[in-house]
Amino acid sequence: MITLRPFKALRPTREAAPDVAAPPYDVIDTATAREIGKNPRSLVHITRSEIHFGKDQDPYSHEVYRSARENLDEFQKKGILFEEDRKSYYIYRQIMDGRAQSGIVGCAAIDDYRDGKIKKHEFTRVDKEADRINHFYTCEADTEPVFLFCRKNDALKDFIDRYTEAHAPEYDLITDDGVTQILWVVGGEGDIREIESIFAGLDELYIADGHHRTASAYNVGMVKRKENPNYTGEENFNYFMSVVFPADELLIMPYNRLVKDMNDLMKDDFVARVTEKFDMEKITLRGDEKSDYTLKLKKIEPKRRGEFTMIMEDEYYRLIPKKGTFDEADVVASLDVSILQENLLGPVLGIDDPRTNRRIEFFGGVDMLEEIEAKLLVRYRRGLGFLLYPTQIEDIMKISDSNLVMPPKSTWFEPKLKSGLFMYKF
Repeated sequence: MITLRPFKALRPTREAAPDVAAPPYDVIDTATAREIGKNPRSLVHITRSEIHFGKDQDPYSHEVYRSARENLDEFQKKGILFEEDRKSYYIYRQIMDGRAQSGIVGCAAIDDYRDGKIKKHEFTRVDKEADRINHFYTCEADTEPVFLFCRKNDALKDFIDRYTEAHAPEYDLITDDGVTQILWVVGGEGDIREIESIFAGLDELYIADGHHRTASAYNVGMVKRKENPNYTGEENFNYFMSVVFPADELLIMPYNRLVKDMNDLMKDDFVARVTEKFDMEKITLRGDEKSDYTLKLKKIEPKRRGEFTMIMEDEYYRLIPKKGTFDEADVVASLDVSILQENLLGPVLGIDDPRTNRRIEFFGGVDMLEEIEAKLLVRYRRGLGFLLYPTQIEDIMKISDSNLVMPPKSTWFEPKLKSGLFMYKF
């Protein structure tokens, strides 16, 4: 049984929603946040409030977190944000390139996370957890949602389809990334009971994106319980804001790699090391495939699991791991990101820990090939690009169900949830 509660969202007025909506805090750097923050109503003034200080300001200081709280309060005083007058669920739909994903916005229970019903597939870092703990605790609000998913569920899809066909949305806007963002308010008693019943019939939820936000919300909840020893479990701090999508509607895109050099190896020596573990074949492009980005990507991108594309000195190579290079029965070792790391990036290129090694960069989502090639051309002429086949949603569920974790930078969900359309005060 999964608990997902309705809540009184703190959200922007219809008029303000396009201005408030912003990228998630952890996919933009401070320079980008400052640029977005030229809009005085953008959520980055709350989620990335270091932009209100000089460039030497510690973004993890108490002053920054206090600034976030002050800005949140100010947005409410100015009427940019208001709190819903009754507890509701919300249906959140995103449309990108004609493809839609629709989920339910509600509040998941920290006890379900503690008990393993909300399953994770990544390690979290203490420093990143501490940042969101301080942010949430000081703001007394979840300012951004956690991205969850459930297994394919016909009852959930049926409810969403029926409701969205019969009701007008609260928001319907296109954000700067070209993604359509649509939100419906679901406040009727019968509709609320139906959603509660659907989730009560589920055994588990899975974290797609937001492992640090989830862990931070849990830790804030535990602190609040200590501060309120007579808590009943009904208080808002026992829950955290989430969006739950059916797994079959989600899109995982490739999460590619760029290594800045060949680890002091000459090209021939590097190729010899690579071909110990991989069959290597050059990909030849025709004239139109060289000049047309779409045609080129279609030709060179990996077509199936267990295929890699390597970019070396403006040429493209298909890599196929040789038999015996990995354990096919191991759900983690057989992931493409694991095969590449354990057979090439680590032993050949010296990328021992991809989370901390500064010689590797990661590129997820759309237009990643252009970014990789631009860096190889301008900055890293001796560098290498690696294109991977996307991790599959079934892999995430298998690994999560086994209480295992995926290697770093294994999944890139697209589109990212837009922040600012709904928040949760506790």
